[in-house]
Amino acid sequence: MTSHAPMPDGGSTIRVACIQMEPKVAENAANLALAIGLAGQAADRGARLVVLPELCTSGYVFRTKAEARAGAEALTDGPSLRAFETFCRERDLFVAFGFAERDGEALYNSAALVGPGGLVGSYRKAHLWGEENLFFEPGDRGFPVFQTAIGRIGMAICYDVWFPETFRLMALQGAEIVCVPTNWVPMPDQPAGQLAMANMLTMAGAHTNSVFVACADRIGTERGQPFEGQSLIVGCNGWPVAGPASRDREEIVIADLDLLDARRKRAWNAFNQPLRDRRTDVYSELLGADIRRSWY
Repeated sequence: MTSHAPMPDGGSTIRVACIQMEPKVAENAANLALAIGLAGQAADRGARLVVLPELCTSGYVFRTKAEARAGAEALTDGPSLRAFETFCRERDLFVAFGFAERDGEALYNSAALVGPGGLVGSYRKAHLWGEENLFFEPGDRGFPVFQTAIGRIGMAICYDVWFPETFRLMALQGAEIVCVPTNWVPMPDQPAGQLAMANMLTMAGAHTNSVFVACADRIGTERGQPFEGQSLIVGCNGWPVAGPASRDREEIVIADLDLLDARRKRAWNAFNQPLRDRRTDVYSELLGADIRRSWY
């Protein structure tokens, strides 16, 4: 097992890494080997939490549902989970990675969180993008937050960040960091050279909910579909602390985060704290969150 030097504050600061890579559709074994290798590089640099892209083990642009099914695996006994369980146990860290999940006849665009003790939990993408609707079922697990030894971790996938409810529901459950495996693509009418729209939405979600957000995007062009890259890590104040990365290079974006700041630094001034300032006397608690579980 690889040891890690204690961080300066004695415990609440961890090193987070986002892996920007190029998976190949229908090349699961090679994709998994690449992901493990890059995660190992991040571990060598002291990372305790590593985030990998959406569908990083299978590739993204499927032609048919049969091809999507061929690239999918069961959560609990698939080769990706087994490989990451071994990796996380040996390297003493946590990994969030995207994969195509097979559950009976249904397929889901999913993410798994794995730690030194094995599978921590999983998430199924709630908001499907484009032709994903032809292959995957919408997520049916809500937006869970997982208590771990390094902090309270939530997960979202790609298009989920377009919906403010995504971050809000996890913040109300006490999330300190949201891991986002993603395959961002250019948006309609996007000006040349402009920052990815998802970067701005991620920064807004972090800012208005006081959560760290770690986004790992893929690169390359797959079957004619280009991807944005620009992986980044956003502080709980909404400002990037690492990245955005390039649009076209394999990179590891890395930052040291004190996750307790997600709750310790929520107040913007002597009067304002956005989660506390919600006017639930004027508008109803539309998100279905239990106010008694909110972490103010």
